[in-house]
Amino acid sequence: MVSAVEEKLKKEYSDKIQEMFTFRDDLNVVVKPEHLPEICRYLKTDQDLKFNFLSCITAVDYLGRRQPRFEIVYMLFSIPNHYRIILKTRVDENDAVPSLTSLWETADWQEREVFDMFGLKFSGHPNLTRIIMDDDWVGHPQRKDFPLTYELPQFSFSRDDIDTRANAPWRGDNDA
Repeated sequence: MVSAVEEKLKKEYSDKIQEMFTFRDDLNVVVKPEHLPEICRYLKTDQDLKFNFLSCITAVDYLGRRQPRFEIVYMLFSIPNHYRIILKTRVDENDAVPSLTSLWETADWQEREVFDMFGLKFSGHPNLTRIIMDDDWVGHPQRKDFPLTYELPQFSFSRDDIDTRANAPWRGDNDA
């Protein structure tokens, strides 16, 4: 199946693909961000391929190791063909990637998670807001430049005894 998908992509989108390789029997395709929706639409709607399930969206921070700094990773699965493909796109901190919510509804929550954890933006997303961290959280915890801190747990039998606004650097509180 790898060779069939690879051939179709090379034939249709050779000018829009930056890199293509196989790793552990999975085809990895690196595409330019502006061409991502078009290629995904093709992979989903082609009669032979049928990549009808977006199983995961995540990101990788390559701080100080490569430019652009971030890589957004999409794992697509073809349920009828029982085959997976990994799409990647590389962006800098202030670049926006087109949202895939019009193709797969599950992209809504997954893009919000990448936004929350890495601060990467998805243009055209219907509700790009935090999904895991509190609204008053400062920063993005999965970035490699996020400060490592810890919070001492407070134990009590009474909720009234717990100071819920204790010093928290990730909210922007000062150490003093």
